Amino acid sequence: MIKKGYNVGCLFFQPIDWGSITSSLVICMGIKMKLLHLGDLHIGKSVCDFSMIADQKYMLEQILEMISNEQIDMVLIAGDVYDKAIPSEESVKLLDYFLCRLSALGTETFMISGNHDSHERLNFGSSLFENNKIHICAKYNGSLYKKVCQDGLGKINVYLLPFIKASQVVHFYPDVGIASYEDAVRTVLAQSKIDTSERNIIVAHQFVAGKSQEPLLAGSEGAGVVNVGAVEKIGVDCFDYFDYVALGHIHCPQKIGRETVRYSGSLLKYSLSEVNNEKSFPVVTFGKKGDVTVELLKLKPRREMRHLKGKLKQLLDRNNIKSPEDYVYVTLTDEEPIPDVMGIFQQYYPNTMKISYDNAHTREGEQKDITKAVKEKSFPQLISDFYEMMYGCEISSEELQIMIDLAGEAGVADEAD
Repeated sequence: MIKKGYNVGCLFFQPIDWGSITSSLVICMGIKMKLLHLGDLHIGKSVCDFSMIADQKYMLEQILEMISNEQIDMVLIAGDVYDKAIPSEESVKLLDYFLCRLSALGTETFMISGNHDSHERLNFGSSLFENNKIHICAKYNGSLYKKVCQDGLGKINVYLLPFIKASQVVHFYPDVGIASYEDAVRTVLAQSKIDTSERNIIVAHQFVAGKSQEPLLAGSEGAGVVNVGAVEKIGVDCFDYFDYVALGHIHCPQKIGRETVRYSGSLLKYSLSEVNNEKSFPVVTFGKKGDVTVELLKLKPRREMRHLKGKLKQLLDRNNIKSPEDYVYVTLTDEEPIPDVMGIFQQYYPNTMKISYDNAHTREGEQKDITKAVKEKSFPQLISDFYEMMYGCEISSEELQIMIDLAGEAGVADEAD
């Protein structure tokens, strides 16, 4: 496949080793390698019962156009490709369409799994996809997945680290003494013998934070991204070996520490908390070792997501109605509930996602609900509920006892009894 512009073409040599480390040579004829960093597509996601499939296809079409216009050599997709472990038929078809278009453009595509993905489903057909420039690493098999690429300036190594848990790495390295997520990642990287004199890229899907910088959460990542005691957080210095670190997992686009360690952010706004977020996608150009530039490109979604707040009469005044096809969240400040308010609003804004009230009654009710919950539940019950909300499973008796003991030391022993 001949690419447009200075990339006269790409020659792909089929790898000899089909094991857990796949090392092959990808030759791009351009002087400098240019890549696009994507992540957290969440294909198939619904927001307030509105399917995002059409909106996602609209964005992916723009991305394909960007790849052609910007003469992109390589696309990195940093996990959470699907929104669910068992994706719908339309979700699978959309990903298939996107990957086929990428292959037709002659673009080398590197994709990993995230915590929302099923590695078996995402990895299906990956050996066959290699011949079409689609490189997938959906499961950690004891060695860090690696590809060797070549541009006019020499080698660029691309490493793929799918979402992992400490228990997975312990299975392969039982004698190392892995006690946390960070231990696991450091072990994986230490065993990979990365040559820091060469240009190195890694694609990873983990919760990476700076020494004095917490990632800015978008709010649609899911409760599991917030954790107690920083168990799941990984220090950004783990990735000092790499010239560019393409991260997934956090939906707000941002750098962590240095300019070349970045979360791409999600494909679209997936919650009310993101209405004011600006989505952008990093386009990264590699020069010689140490010469990496990042440009953030913005795309226009099919529909914006907005938050409207005020009284019904004010919000539905003809002079105040703008972009009626947008997705809107509505907060009404009317003191009394309005019958069939959703039906009324959808006559003006057909894509109204949710309506809530913020008035004296709701504020009083919220305070009563919180006070009632605290009074009616014991400390162990509150801790157990919080743990289940964060992790989606029950707290163990040993962990619960630790929390009770800590509460006693902090002077809240009565509540902990």
